Amino acid sequence: MRKIPVSQPFLGEEEKKIVMDALDKGQISGFSGSYINDFEKSFAKYCSTEYAITTTSGTTALHLALATLKIGPGDEVLVQTFTNMATFFAVHYCGAKPIPIDIEKDTWNIDPSLIEQKITPRTKAIMVVHIYGHPVDMDPILAIAKKHNLFVVEDCAEAHGAEYKGKKVGSLGDIGCFSFYANKIITTGEGGMITTNNKELADRARMLKSLAFGATNKFMHQDIGYNYRMTNLQAALGLAQIGKIDFIIGKKREIAAFYNDAFKNIPEIQLPVEKPYAKNVYWMYYVVLRGKAEGKRKTVLEELSKLGIETREGFIPYNTQEIFIKGGFTNHDDCLVANKIGLNGFYIPSGPILSEEEKKYVARSLIEICRSF
Repeated sequence: MRKIPVSQPFLGEEEKKIVMDALDKGQISGFSGSYINDFEKSFAKYCSTEYAITTTSGTTALHLALATLKIGPGDEVLVQTFTNMATFFAVHYCGAKPIPIDIEKDTWNIDPSLIEQKITPRTKAIMVVHIYGHPVDMDPILAIAKKHNLFVVEDCAEAHGAEYKGKKVGSLGDIGCFSFYANKIITTGEGGMITTNNKELADRARMLKSLAFGATNKFMHQDIGYNYRMTNLQAALGLAQIGKIDFIIGKKREIAAFYNDAFKNIPEIQLPVEKPYAKNVYWMYYVVLRGKAEGKRKTVLEELSKLGIETREGFIPYNTQEIFIKGGFTNHDDCLVANKIGLNGFYIPSGPILSEEEKKYVARSLIEICRSF
């Protein structure tokens, strides 16, 4: 039986060659080898930021960003409720309290109009998530942050190369956070990066991620640090991948354009959008069932699975996560738009090596299932 994966990394001989070079030189740790520095410089240049600092994952990038900003107990951070829970976990790691914010119905990003009413004297930062590759509407958020003296952290884990009014995500707030997990736009297997234009923040992040070793006496530590160092092997892989990022994004956008055209007359499917201010990189092609198909996601995914088409359900919003409801952090009905999107959404195969025949098969299959209701 055929099997079409929801995503596959785009890897080739370039990655093998550069990783083997690091291996041959014995430069495998997070301390030795030039590829870490080379990858950081290349990624910073790509994002149009002054600085980039590698980490072990997107999750640790988020935690490192908040620790760099000295977010701690008693502080509150406003966070888009519809996201991978790593975004919220990072706030909890710091002992701070995340405040979930509902999303827009079309972009599935944080709704800027809901932010100001959630600000309290304890609010220290706004954490936005460029969900599925579509950038958040940043101007109103940056204006609110400036008005209330708040930090802005961008979760760019799904949005490498996405643009807001011609500017790359990760360069718009105080700190940007990226993931290089195996299914991301570019990958290092596991790994992450933070970006910033602030030298003081960059220096503090670099210090904290490496156990806060002393500048003159290594083992006289400067702070409570973390071991969040990416290895030189991973950085080598990332350096090869950054050379392919425009091609990968081009393929993602090409696949999205195909699906958009295929599904445009299917009322049961809400499609991803691309606002006039945005360049969407379509990390995953996410759709939401509506009309006659609303509430029938389980059936749709089961039918697609029978046809050999892999899918993934949408994220479960923070405000509906049982551990946080039981802990008294949130209430189920705090973010009703996200609740509906989370229950009815899923993504379909959209990896950069998806063939023309596979695209047509996936589209045809989903259309037939939706028309059966």
